[in-house]
Amino acid sequence: MSGLRALPSVDRLLADCGALIAAHGRAPVTKALRAELAAIRAARPDPLPDDAAILTGIEARLAAQAQSKLRPVLNLTGTVLHTNLGRALLAEAAVAAATIAMRAPAALEFDLDSGGRGERDSHLRGLLCELTGAEDATVVNNNAAAVLIVLNTLARGREAVVSRGELIEIGGAFRMPAIMEQAGCRLREVGTTNRTHPRDYREAIGPETGLLMKVHTSNYRIEGFTKEVPAPELAALAHAAGLPMVNDLGSGTLVDLRRWGLAPEPTVAEAVAEGADVVTFSGDKLLGGPQAGFIVGRRAIIAAINRNPLKRALRLDKIRIAATEATLRLYRDPDRLAARLPTLRLLSRPQAEIRAQAERLAPRVAEALGCAATVIDCASQIGSGALPTETIPSAGLALTPRPEALAERLRGLATPIIGRIHDGALILDLRCLPDDAALLDALA
Repeated sequence: MSGLRALPSVDRLLADCGALIAAHGRAPVTKALRAELAAIRAARPDPLPDDAAILTGIEARLAAQAQSKLRPVLNLTGTVLHTNLGRALLAEAAVAAATIAMRAPAALEFDLDSGGRGERDSHLRGLLCELTGAEDATVVNNNAAAVLIVLNTLARGREAVVSRGELIEIGGAFRMPAIMEQAGCRLREVGTTNRTHPRDYREAIGPETGLLMKVHTSNYRIEGFTKEVPAPELAALAHAAGLPMVNDLGSGTLVDLRRWGLAPEPTVAEAVAEGADVVTFSGDKLLGGPQAGFIVGRRAIIAAINRNPLKRALRLDKIRIAATEATLRLYRDPDRLAARLPTLRLLSRPQAEIRAQAERLAPRVAEALGCAATVIDCASQIGSGALPTETIPSAGLALTPRPEALAERLRGLATPIIGRIHDGALILDLRCLPDDAALLDALA
């Protein structure tokens, strides 16, 4: 214990912490000093660290505390829209718009023409109607919220009729039946897991029916002996019974992806044209914007949704509205969309370009990590429940040996590098690597 008395006092150390206090504040520096001294007393090192070593430890503590928990990473998993890594990267136009909205007051709910109160949805309504062909539109904070408020508005206390083969579960074990329960409506399953016919819906319709619902199975596929009722036919069945038909597209896209060599997904405009009274879809998946849930459809239904008290609880703030508006504007110019929207640009990168990048980087990565780095062909996926059975030819690096140790080492970098372990190697799929320097700087 007598040796520990040689440790400097907090006051003595504070006298040498002027730069740290200027950077972090006096109270955090004092707290870090006490924690560092307590750790030394508990460890009882021999010899004791001198003042300079103690200050170095304090500086490291403060730097770690100041670092955001929401750290940028390099997504080399091969999943472009990785839910755990934040899904879509925003276009520069969206980043700029959000920054402007953060820095100044904005006419969020203020009508500049009349000088009276405005509506925050007005910033997006026109664009959504233009791009989808819908009569009206509104927006909430994600697609699960969109489904929740639609069901609560149209079928609270009544039945929502859905095919058993469309009772999806999305990320985090959120299930469509659970959302229906929270919305206050009763699930009425029809058909079987693999086959549902028009008569199944007709036989289910009764006095307690609130709506017919179609759910796009965007995150899985049932193949083989299957049957589903197409959206136009389901809409006709609903309208014949005087009921609304809701089509939940899940990921949702505003453009035909085949134009960029990708597998087709139903577009929102197609769903509207097929007769759906309401269509719901996401903003941060294939659309490539910030997290949002879009609701487009018949004017009277959208008006009823906007009157629902849940709308206020689920609404977007000015930052996401600004970024969403900027993202939607990009869709007015489809010829330049892939160049300006990161999601589409990454999805449409040619394999030959990615492989050339891998060949350039392989020797430098091997040298930096002291491991073998082999150029390989691999398969990327879209992610976030979109086109689950489709892959995109890609290329990358297979790092060996000891892939688990390499993965842990790369996660510990200042800019963590996230890959995937497959067949005894750590795979770095380079589809989402913006440029060579991004990887080399992270490794440095």
